[in-house]
Amino acid sequence: MNRPRFVQLTLVAFGLVLVSFVVRGTTRLVTTYELAMMLSAPLLFAGAALIAGLVVLATLDVTGVRSME
Repeated sequence: MNRPRFVQLTLVAFGLVLVSFVVRGTTRLVTTYELAMMLSAPLLFAGAALIAGLVVLATLDVTGVRSME
């Protein structure tokens, strides 16, 4: 993986987390709290999983196990 792609995926991950909070807030105005949580949870978990994977890749790059081009 090259560095610009890594940065792009990082921005996507933080965007997913941000969108999950926006979805939760706006749907809570219209529906119940439980439904708002169910609608925003997949976005939040996808963003968190992407961040966790990127942290692993960054750790592997720093330790020299796998380098980024």
